[in-house]
Amino acid sequence: MPPPIDADLALTIERNVTAALAEDYGSGDLTAALIPKDTQATATVITRENAVICGAPWFDAVFARIDPRIDIQWAVAEGDTATANQPLCRLRGPARALLSGERTALNFLQTLSGTATVTRRYADLLAGSDTRLLDTRKTLPGLRRAQKYAVRCGGGHNHRMGLYDAILIKENHIAAAGSIGAAVAQARALSPGVTVEVETENLAELDAALSAGADIIMLDEFTDADMREAVRRTRGRAELEVSGSVDETRLAQLANIGVDSISVGALTKHVRAVDLSMRFTAEN
Repeated sequence: MPPPIDADLALTIERNVTAALAEDYGSGDLTAALIPKDTQATATVITRENAVICGAPWFDAVFARIDPRIDIQWAVAEGDTATANQPLCRLRGPARALLSGERTALNFLQTLSGTATVTRRYADLLAGSDTRLLDTRKTLPGLRRAQKYAVRCGGGHNHRMGLYDAILIKENHIAAAGSIGAAVAQARALSPGVTVEVETENLAELDAALSAGADIIMLDEFTDADMREAVRRTRGRAELEVSGSVDETRLAQLANIGVDSISVGALTKHVRAVDLSMRFTAEN
């Protein structure tokens, strides 16, 4: 099941589409104006490669904004895996509007499908374990919520959305505060009830974070041996998250160590758009 479209995400879609159309459609499509305005057309979107399909709400919103007369019938559901050359949806409506919305709509669909596809590949490698796959804040500017939605479509989980909804105390925060204990104490005083995570680089810092009562402890660039020791010392007193230099070859091994979650920036940072195509047929 795809993630639900709540009020915040609906507003995000509206803003994303507004910004995307402003930079592409602008004051009007000069080339599409060459087509007689009464010409109707059909179009079919296909994928040229296997992919997890994601981004239909953005795709639909683009055409709804350009011309609400366009009818879109989807052949796949959000979050489904499609195979190469499979039709994804069929559109019918004014040819001008179909041509004007094509690039912007496909940009959303191909980019979010790319994020969902790589996430599904990573998530499948953790199947059967209790370890969760997390994203990071390494997202495309302006598409934070969209990409995090795509991560959920692919079977991953979201880390904090931004700087405003959770506290992550890193090396520079610790240096400025004076110690891990001081930083955590200040976090509890200023933001009671908010999740507090501490990034640690060695077992001594892990012990300090445990003593301070951190909710989550990030193990940054720990060796496998030190991660096993961290799991032994923690014993459920805090959640353990692994971060840094994680790729597909490491996922199963890290899950076997017993950490609670693995955060992977590549899910949203190293995006390769899925190869999609829209084929048109004029009706008159």
